[in-house]
Amino acid sequence: MTRDLTGRDDALAVVTEFYRRAFDDALLGPVFRDVARLDLATHLPVIADFWATVLFRAGTYRRNLLRAHLDLHERFPLTATHFTRWLALWADTVDGMFAGEKADLAKAQAERIAWSMIRRLRREDASELVTIRPREQAEER
Repeated sequence: MTRDLTGRDDALAVVTEFYRRAFDDALLGPVFRDVARLDLATHLPVIADFWATVLFRAGTYRRNLLRAHLDLHERFPLTATHFTRWLALWADTVDGMFAGEKADLAKAQAERIAWSMIRRLRREDASELVTIRPREQAEER
């Protein structure tokens, strides 16, 4: 069985593989390459810090994730389809590399973040999207 994520190095491994796949993806690739024009050498350590903070409370991410996506959304409208594909690719990447409590948390938090973000980007309730369960309901499952 695959081991669980244990720290920032594992977060970096996941985001590195995820972005490799995302850049090659027919839907996401053009957004990352041509619109966002991501410099992966700069971007990957920042996103690894983000996930280390989300998963391990590292406190190393000090930027505004929503602001970055709002800026991108102004140039190229991000849709629920983009976020759905992002989530599928993220979950597949995590599942292909890790298994366990932190891997499950990485997928669950990605869903919470994605749906919260799309609602904010679109300034609507995003009722066609899966509703985020309140934390106490999620923990009961």
